Amino acid sequence: MAEPPALLTTGEVAKLLRVHPKHVYRLLKKGLPARRVGSEWRFARDEVLAWSGGKASAPSPGAETGVGDAPPSLVAANGDVVIHVLLRQAAALGPPLLGFVPADMGKGLELLRRRAVLAAGAHAGAFPGHVGEERVARLHLVEREVGLVYPKGSPEPRLRDLARRRVASRPETAGVRRWLDEAIRVAGLDPAAAHARASILDSHLEVVLAVVSGRADVGLASRAWGERAGLAFLSLAREAYGLIVGARDLGDRRVVRLCEVAQGERFRSEIAAIPGYDPRGAGDIRYDA
Repeated sequence: MAEPPALLTTGEVAKLLRVHPKHVYRLLKKGLPARRVGSEWRFARDEVLAWSGGKASAPSPGAETGVGDAPPSLVAANGDVVIHVLLRQAAALGPPLLGFVPADMGKGLELLRRRAVLAAGAHAGAFPGHVGEERVARLHLVEREVGLVYPKGSPEPRLRDLARRRVASRPETAGVRRWLDEAIRVAGLDPAAAHARASILDSHLEVVLAVVSGRADVGLASRAWGERAGLAFLSLAREAYGLIVGARDLGDRRVVRLCEVAQGERFRSEIAAIPGYDPRGAGDIRYDA
């Protein structure tokens, strides 16, 4: 009778999933199949792969050093305040340093698919389990409020009036756009008509600047950016927001640095002080369907 396959150690599972060893213990809390052998955890390879939804592959050359076919040290995102805080705190710790590429969710995920960036921002309702053929994981950062910003002292904007207002909105490839379109449909209106006169802008920052400067009456942005610009805010939704990374890159020291910063008390305290943000669970690694 053939002997059963040997069970994997925690370190071996970390290598299999391309994650930092300490992430394995977090994955246990998320349901990673395991069994106790004495005082240690042991894992069946087939069960681990079935649970993660991925197939083990050879590690990327240079994954630890940022060379070879590993992606460059860049994060593609829409300029959310939480991204600025994350990268600033990461840079304060010294190398490895990461840069920022402005991109909405659709463009960011395409850059990630091409391995032109290390991570890409993404929103609840559109978290991918794979990008192209590659298994990906999500670094959770925050739950945030998104909605309409407008000048303080002005009447609260009404969805049925948007077609007659100067609206600063976002492209359809931006994850935040779906909340406005959904609210407009629920109100029995046509999102295309509401955007007939809209200015389509590339970031939350550009939206709030358009409203502050008087070039727009109302804009689609996060509450965090609205508060920074001194604008009033009408909430449309709360959504999870985080970074998508290739599962094979989870052990990359640059990704580990981002995780460590997001899990830190300094990061969570700063984010908790920003209106519209809930940092609970920041730094968790999650696998989506």
